[in-house]
Amino acid sequence: QVQLVESGGGLVQAGDSLRLFCTASGRSLSRNAMAWFRQAPGKEREFVASIGGSGGSTSYADSVKGRFTMSRDNTKNEAYLQMNGLTPEDTAIYYCAARAGPYLGPDEYDVWGQGTQVSVSS
Repeated sequence: QVQLVESGGGLVQAGDSLRLFCTASGRSLSRNAMAWFRQAPGKEREFVASIGGSGGSTSYADSVKGRFTMSRDNTKNEAYLQMNGLTPEDTAIYYCAARAGPYLGPDEYDVWGQGTQVSVSS
């Protein structure tokens, strides 16, 4: 059974940077797409970024384009989210997700981590 664990969150000031880590265990996810989502207080969970199994294809929400970069290291079974130019609007719980199972719908993710809190003060 695949498990995901996020780390790297914290409290920073506006303009600072953070790097989030997502470590997978159970089996290799080198061929599986992975993504980051976030959920701010009182809001629905939203897509942030995704990356293909090979790491060559990435996609970003408009709100983070040019500031966030998602990458992965398949030798370590890890994915990352480099976040630069953080603003208070980026405050949320950030979740790592993976498309690990068969028969998933488009953009459907079936494995989720427990989340890591990112708080940005003004």
